[in-house]
Amino acid sequence: MNNFFSKKENIINIAIIFLIAIFFIVDRILKFLAIDFLESKNILGEVLRFSFTANKYIAFSLPFSGLFLNLFIIFVLFLILVYLIFLFYKKRQYEFWGFLAIFCGALSNLIDRLQYSFVVDYLDFYSFTVFNLADVLIFVGAVFLLYFYFKKETKEK
Repeated sequence: MNNFFSKKENIINIAIIFLIAIFFIVDRILKFLAIDFLESKNILGEVLRFSFTANKYIAFSLPFSGLFLNLFIIFVLFLILVYLIFLFYKKRQYEFWGFLAIFCGALSNLIDRLQYSFVVDYLDFYSFTVFNLADVLIFVGAVFLLYFYFKKETKEK
């Protein structure tokens, strides 16, 4: 785990960071497409559709919005960024990947909030929920961190 810069781990680190960056970039592109075209398209029949939705609230449509929410998100992103720098220098790669995914997803959604006053969601899953790739990054980063912490905890026992 302390081999963040070893030759063996270097390719994996670069690949994961590149994958997170690709998700961020594709999410930004899809958000522009969703706003520009506004036309709903089936991706997987009625199960998954590409459909623009303006989400003024936070995760799971909890009714929080406005200036206070934006300031809070900026503050949390700043703390995550500081922690990412700490993890990078401490060479804790697994935590770094998880927090980097969360940071990039939250940053993409924050850009929407500052630019449009809402988050652009575009993946409509069976009329149950609408989300975007930034949400996927946040979710995967959180799941990765939970897995890492539980795995670490069981090794210590």
